[in-house]
Amino acid sequence: MTGASGRVALVTGGARGIGAGIASRLAADGWRVVVADRDPAGAAPIGTAPIGTAPAGGRFVLCDVGDEAAVARLVADVDGTEQRLDALICNAGFMIRKPVRDLSLAEWSSVLATNLTSIFLLVRGFETMLRTARGAVVTIASTRAHMSEPDTESYSASKGGVVALTHALAVSLGPEVRVNCISPGWIFTKGPQPTPEEHAFHPAGRVGTVEDIAGLAAFLIGPESHFITGAEFVVDGGVTRKMIYPE
Repeated sequence: MTGASGRVALVTGGARGIGAGIASRLAADGWRVVVADRDPAGAAPIGTAPIGTAPAGGRFVLCDVGDEAAVARLVADVDGTEQRLDALICNAGFMIRKPVRDLSLAEWSSVLATNLTSIFLLVRGFETMLRTARGAVVTIASTRAHMSEPDTESYSASKGGVVALTHALAVSLGPEVRVNCISPGWIFTKGPQPTPEEHAFHPAGRVGTVEDIAGLAAFLIGPESHFITGAEFVVDGGVTRKMIYPE
């Protein structure tokens, strides 16, 4: 079952934060949205209907996208229910922050499985549907692909991999499928409101919002971006271009 527009989008990690913002924006734009997330407790409604139902804007599917068998079930579910996929938003990700000497191989592998390997699994599984629809993929990386804080090795490595995987997929899947990457900087999703000093640190004058990322994602899967593929869009209010000297 598809929405009035006939377009179907899958948003991974869409239960909260940036993913939930993207899902809400696409639903408002008339897309039927399938949200996949491994944590139903944090799932926000798409539109106004409860999670677990099938609102006009979409539905929620419990899925750990870092698990190959779970992704295979997700592909079969979308194929059987929506019977098409026009856009894939690969947003799922998390961080384990600890000194590298204390980071176990299992922890390292879990971050890469969710943040990076999931994109491979999802694109591999949905390739036929995406090619048929002449669809688009948007991956969500991070400015951590280009700059780091201490104790973020697994996260930074995974996000650097997302940027590289994006352009590799764009070349392999074109011209039927376009693949682009968004690398957010500081996007406010939870916690205390940013201070005036934190806003002022950004050349744009403020910390980012989920709407900033959602709007770009909507553009990249829409009709006005058909000549854009293999690109990375850094959305950080200008911070990575800012010269910073010790005081």
